[in-house]
Amino acid sequence: MSGTRDSGTGRRGFLGAAAAVGATVLLPSSAQTATARPRARPVDARRGPRRLADRPLYLGTYTSQQGGGTGIGLATYDPGSGAITGSGTVEGVADPSYLAVAPDGGTLYAVDERQDGGVTAVRVADRTVLGTRPTGGAGPCHLSVHPSGRWLLSANYTSGSVAVHPIDPSGALGERTALVTHSTPAPGPGQDGPHAHQIVTSPDGGHVLAVDLGNDTVYTYRLDTGAGTLTQVSSAALRPGAGPRHLTFHPGGRYAYLANEVDNTAVVCAYDPETGTLTPGEPQSTGTGAGTSYPAQFLVTREGGYAYLANRGDNSLTRYAVEDDGARLRLLDTVPVGGDFPRQIAFSPDEALLFAANQKSGSVTVFRVDHASGGLTSTGTAFKAPIAVCALPL
Repeated sequence: MSGTRDSGTGRRGFLGAAAAVGATVLLPSSAQTATARPRARPVDARRGPRRLADRPLYLGTYTSQQGGGTGIGLATYDPGSGAITGSGTVEGVADPSYLAVAPDGGTLYAVDERQDGGVTAVRVADRTVLGTRPTGGAGPCHLSVHPSGRWLLSANYTSGSVAVHPIDPSGALGERTALVTHSTPAPGPGQDGPHAHQIVTSPDGGHVLAVDLGNDTVYTYRLDTGAGTLTQVSSAALRPGAGPRHLTFHPGGRYAYLANEVDNTAVVCAYDPETGTLTPGEPQSTGTGAGTSYPAQFLVTREGGYAYLANRGDNSLTRYAVEDDGARLRLLDTVPVGGDFPRQIAFSPDEALLFAANQKSGSVTVFRVDHASGGLTSTGTAFKAPIAVCALPL
């Protein structure tokens, strides 16, 4: 995201302060307990059978900003009610602003969003930090795991580059195998250079796409799954000043939805799995009105019927109906997110719940998802977490 929008100090200010001593806050006082898992609740015959077991929830934060955490936040959530309970912190991970998990669920990965950027692996079973590898760039803000589970992909925002690291059978990371800087085209209006904001594998598994806010471009690469190298095969230009941030594919694999941070628009893009070519359509409204707002991230239901967009500034979630097999988004309405500056959103694995990480309010809010109507219903009280920039429910 742009350097002045992610926090009170801005991304550049944050990176400049990265060498400072990290904040001493863990989770809020109500959640500063040991990492022991919640006790099982007894069955109450009057209320029926015991509810489903709590599920893990990981929280990304900034450790070098005032009021931030001291590592990756640990919590659990009730898959029925959405209620969140804090359970501690994985310390020793610097500025873990974005998180991802391996396909087998055994390893958690975090960016270290600092001037000397890194990516860190954590074993889920015992929360052991398996080590950190440099990304070769500055300010990594996004990462994802290739569907094979063998490669970790990361995007360096400040230096405008993307990197690849091998993953060994233990889940630990090897030495970087690729680093590509987005040198062309020229930066968009108001930008000082390329700013890679996301890197993700296409649904067909054949291509890797990198979204660059600074260059108003989405780059398509082919990943050599033997050597871990990237070869550019295509690029898609957005209109100057759009500031593309994140894209999410429709489950049919032929369309993707792109959130443009700077000009506050959404774009439906056609995707050709054979060539990796992405073709953006016309920008359309996010439904947030005339006020200042910065779209953050799309989610699409697995059946492909509805899409949701997080809006920072307007502090809302836009609801779209997906039509024409993914080719069209029809704006329905916006729903208040219940927090300030929703940086990231994520579904629970069963997509019954939607979690929103609200950066400026330091909170995570949860919604029930009605897959028949696309409706979102708040589950109630927000969970307080220091500088909540990522919520990853498993």
